Amino acid sequence: MAPEFLESPLLRAAGFRHAFFCRRGGVSSGPYESLNFSVTVGDDPENVRKNLALATRVLAIRDDRLFFSSQVHGADARTLAGDETLEGVRIVEADALTSRAHDLACSVRTADCVPILAADRRSGAVTAIHAGWRGVVRGVVEAGIASVRDLSGANSELVVAIGPHIRQAAFEVSEDVARELEAASPVGAVVDRSGTKPHVSLVRIVRGKLAALGVPEDAVDDVGGCTVSEHERFFSFRRDGKIGGRMLSAIVPR
Repeated sequence: MAPEFLESPLLRAAGFRHAFFCRRGGVSSGPYESLNFSVTVGDDPENVRKNLALATRVLAIRDDRLFFSSQVHGADARTLAGDETLEGVRIVEADALTSRAHDLACSVRTADCVPILAADRRSGAVTAIHAGWRGVVRGVVEAGIASVRDLSGANSELVVAIGPHIRQAAFEVSEDVARELEAASPVGAVVDRSGTKPHVSLVRIVRGKLAALGVPEDAVDDVGGCTVSEHERFFSFRRDGKIGGRMLSAIVPR
């Protein structure tokens, strides 16, 4: 079975190789079944290595050119020149990776957080952003978009895709968290308080932030998918806890 992944029609039309990988089509077993991309959750490192190799084939890059960092729910964006080593990047704490090097992929790993892949049509530069609720509050969307624009120059023309994540119906939070997210959102109506606890729409906040950053609405694509409610397709930390897999979202500069 080949790795299952989702694509953005906007990114594909702009000529960018990319993938929002789902959980099916890998070699891992048990709670990590089957396309898990993280060693730290307890999976067999050899299985993770094989899963990463499957991803590089989809992206048409070498096995040693798939980059991701140590994600900490912050707002740091790291720009890759292309001469870095895998291990050197993986120990760096960052929640966005950006590059113009044509032979690598920038990627993030998620299991409920919002994966965002952005690219500049003119320069070919890309960024992969890991946006959990804390990162959204701290400004990771803004940092990632700023980093790709820094590489692209004044005439950048961005296209952005939002991947599978925990959707509003499943994202129940405390009132304190709801207020933090409301304060960070440039648009209203991001919290539903009709139930016993607030539920928040992270995608509405992300879209609002992108609009505030000058990205046109028709240049933003949401590929869909709720990580919590679609057990067969996606891993979810909220649903399964610490013992479970992590998905990968990746994009190759053009």
